[in-house]
Amino acid sequence: MRNLIFVAFVEPVAEGQVFPRTDWPLHITLLRFDVKFDAGAVATTNTQDSADVAERIAGLADAPAAAALGAALAVGEDAAFGRNGSVPVNLILPQPDLQALHEQLVAAVDSLGGRILTPAHTLAGYRPHVSHHGGKRLHPGDAVVLDRVALVDMAPDGDHAIRRVLRLWRREGES
Repeated sequence: MRNLIFVAFVEPVAEGQVFPRTDWPLHITLLRFDVKFDAGAVATTNTQDSADVAERIAGLADAPAAAALGAALAVGEDAAFGRNGSVPVNLILPQPDLQALHEQLVAAVDSLGGRILTPAHTLAGYRPHVSHHGGKRLHPGDAVVLDRVALVDMAPDGDHAIRRVLRLWRREGES
């Protein structure tokens, strides 16, 4: 089983970047999911099968990610998510391109038999937001451009303490 997540970063990141699970760059979660890989495939290793699955998922995300890049997003009010409202966030105001990207990623994951970890928070229940992290946060009224969409491995090489950016889609001219 491979635990992956699609996000839209609002801070600069690089493909292949590794960061601690406790120190995410600011981001909007697009979809978190698990996907199985065929560990019994002949002449391949588990690592290769797992990489192939991630590549197939990334390939299905190419067109939706490219179509959404450049969308203007507006930061909404502060809110509290998580258990007992313990996670401070800023909501992202509804935006058709962001919603379409989310829905297309749901369809891509479904097409590969993936398991969405928070089904109540998808499709009509999707509430895009950016969690505050330490002193880093967005503010109501801020404008954000959707210029970095990423597929992130939540436990690269089985290490649950780190995250790795597997694929990064960027708007032209972005570093």
